[in-house]
Order: sequence, then structure tokens, then C-alpha cells
Amino acid sequence: MIGCTKLLCGTATISDIVKYGRGSRDLPPHMLQFSSDTTPLVVWNSTNRCNLKCRHCYINAEDRAYQGEFTTGEARAFIDDLASMNVPVLLFSGGEPLMRHDLFELGAYAKEKGIRPVISTNGTLITPELAQRIYDTGFQYVGVSLDGNEAVHDQFRGCQGAFAAALAGIRNSIAAGNKTGIRFTINKLNYHTLPDILDIVERERIPRFCMYHLVYAGRGKEMAELDTTAEQKRQTIELLMERTLDFHRRGIEVEILTTDNHADGIYILQYFERTQPERVPEVKQLLEMHGGCSAGQKMANVDPLGNVHACQFWGHKTLGNVRKKRFSDIWQTSQDEFLLKLRDKASHVEGRCGECSYKQLCGGCRIRAEATSGNLWGEDPACYLADWRGEKP
Repeated sequence: MIGCTKLLCGTATISDIVKYGRGSRDLPPHMLQFSSDTTPLVVWNSTNRCNLKCRHCYINAEDRAYQGEFTTGEARAFIDDLASMNVPVLLFSGGEPLMRHDLFELGAYAKEKGIRPVISTNGTLITPELAQRIYDTGFQYVGVSLDGNEAVHDQFRGCQGAFAAALAGIRNSIAAGNKTGIRFTINKLNYHTLPDILDIVERERIPRFCMYHLVYAGRGKEMAELDTTAEQKRQTIELLMERTLDFHRRGIEVEILTTDNHADGIYILQYFERTQPERVPEVKQLLEMHGGCSAGQKMANVDPLGNVHACQFWGHKTLGNVRKKRFSDIWQTSQDEFLLKLRDKASHVEGRCGECSYKQLCGGCRIRAEATSGNLWGEDPACYLADWRGEKP
């Protein structure tokens, strides 16, 4: 995750981070990307069930009952284990987590155990009453997905009226006092609507916007040909940088982030090399602290059946199952070759990624590499950097 606001506007400094000790349990939520330990943020697909049928869903969720999902007792035991290893955040994802009957019980239990509970939702089910319940339970953040303007979003979500319902859910969530943000997965069909979404962020006073690059997993794999071009990616990051700086200058409090393409961080670093070289050392150190893609290190995923993955997009590679072995044991003692290499990816990446002078700060997306070439250590096809060798003019 690349914090555009933090890097461009200096809202996170090295001294700010160091004073907390860089432990994941000690850092404020917005600084977890700079933690020094490998205790992961855990994304739990708490259910496969979803009321929508999104084109880019990475788990192919549908609106039907699924067999074998965690019972409440199993979920509580899972949370106990996460608490024992000081997991800082448990992200309740889906499907649609609001369709799980015991979501609020489990969210409250996680909070009681010292874990920050957050929700990733399509937003369509958030009524004023449900928004208040989210707040009263103690969820720390509500991330709502929007895929473009109304026409584009409804097409992506497979449901007419999904945009209006999601926007109403965002408004209800904010009105109840929940920190709420927008998640936007960019591709060729919606990249032209990014200015519209940023306008919504400003108009609705939404405090957080996170743009996701397309990862070729689940239905998203079928959309690999719809990933934006290198030129479109450069135009996109330029727009985000421009709007980030504009928001900051005008005193609009919103945090802009991107995820799933760490070339964004390098692009911002190169911007400072050209324009404000005095800022380069600190920006570079922040990127070093982050360390590129966090899958298998600071990020983990558990699916609805208890299978453990390096991140939510690595569903086709299972590290173990928490019904057979505790998550803490799987994560901390695994000798799985894939996981061990992923934690030292800079030593194994090949091709353009292997030759890149910024590989310690990025490392590319291993899922996209595998999906397009069959070699998970190959170069990331979504890299858009023109100067990836770090050559100075």
C-alpha cells in the first residue's frame, strides 16, 4: 500500500514512526505499513456469500448458502489465536461480511482481545441502523467499494441501483461516526471515471480513498486483458498526485492511497528526485520501511473454509488450514518454500524485476507475473516505469 498523502505531503515522517517503536500493535492504524515486525494484518473472508456478483471478484462469490464456513465457536477460537500472536488488525471481508449473522459478535470479540476490527463491504446493506451498530460494536474502519460512476458501477456489480445503495451506505456510515473510505479497483473500463470518484470523495467529505490496481485472480484473471496500459497507469498516478497535493493545499482532510502496484511509490520517489531532491532521503527511507508487496509478511489471508494464503489474491496456493493447525503455527513456523521465498522476494525475482534498481522497494506483483507467464518470479506485466534502472539524466 502506497500512501500518496504521506509521501507527497509529508504527513508521515521518520520521526513520527520511530517514536511509536515501529511495532504493529503500537503504531496508529494509518502507519501500519511502516511496521518493522512481520505480525500480519489478517484479511478473513468470513463468508463466500454476497448479494452482488461483481466482475472482478477474486473468490467468485454468489448469493447462496455455502457449506463448511466457520461456526461462531470456530471463529472465536481463530480470533483467540490471532490475539495470542498480537495481530494488529482483522479485516472482515467476504463475499459480503454483513451477510454473516454473527459479524457483530465477532467484531466485538476481536476488539475485546485487542485486535482492531475493520470491514470491507459493498456498502449496499448499510442502513442508518446498521451503521450505528457498526459504530457501537467498535469497528475501526469501513471500506466501501465503488467501481466508477453510476452506470459503470452498476454494470460491474451486476445489479442496477448498486451505486445508489453503496453511496447511501457510505453516507449512513459516516453519519453514524464510522471512519469510512472508498475502495476503487481500476481497469480500462473505469479508469476514465476516476476524476468523478475523487469528486465524490471531496463532495461527501470521505476521509480515505484507496485505489486498487487490478490483480489477475478469480474473475479478475479473466480480465487481465482489461488492465490499464502503461501510459494509462502513468496518467492515473499523475492525476492522483495532482489531486492529493490539491486536497492538501486546500485543507481537505482525505488520505489517498494505492495498492497492488508498488511502482506507484517509485514513481513518487522519482518525482521528488526531479523536483525536491532534499526530500528524497526521507521518502526513500519510508519506502524501505514499507518494503514493497507485503503478501506473506505483513499481510495474510484466511478463506471461509480456514485455508491460509499469503494474501487474499493467492487463493490457489494454500499454506495450511486453521482447523488442522493454528494460524500462528502455520505463519510462524512454516517451511513452505513459496512462503519463505516470498519473504525474501528481492533475491528471487527475475527479468526486468530482477534487474530493477528499485527491487528492494517494490518487487512487483508475483500473482500477475505467474498469471501471465507461468513464472511467479518473472517480471510484473503491470510495471509502467520508464526509468526502472534508476538512471539519472
